[in-house]
Amino acid sequence: MDRLFLDACVLFSAAYSQTSPLRRFWELPDAVLLSSGYAIAQARRNISALRPDRLGDLEHLAGKLTVIEAARMPLPEQAASLPDKDAPILLAAMNAKATHLLTVDKRHFGALCGRTISGVLVLSPGEYLHQRR
Repeated sequence: MDRLFLDACVLFSAAYSQTSPLRRFWELPDAVLLSSGYAIAQARRNISALRPDRLGDLEHLAGKLTVIEAARMPLPEQAASLPDKDAPILLAAMNAKATHLLTVDKRHFGALCGRTISGVLVLSPGEYLHQRR
């Protein structure tokens, strides 16, 4: 069973529109959905600023996640380029023993996409779904 850690941008995108293809993750029968309070708070701030009418949907989706916080440990060397604001996302995914970290943030996570960091494979949601086929 895959353990999927959802980045804030995935949560935001899924809540932003009821027709978002990212909502499929909540329907996967053989996956555990994970995130962190930090990621949920980030998504909450962004959805409140851009689509406050969708905040209830974000809360509904977030309520179906297992929430794991970041461990207090240094970033692995291969993730040293990750900006400080994104380090808690990877550290929480590692602490959650996630199999995958799903993000659409190519700007900050792009160098890590397709790589496994401390047991966590960083992928875009589309790449994950493509690999499942």
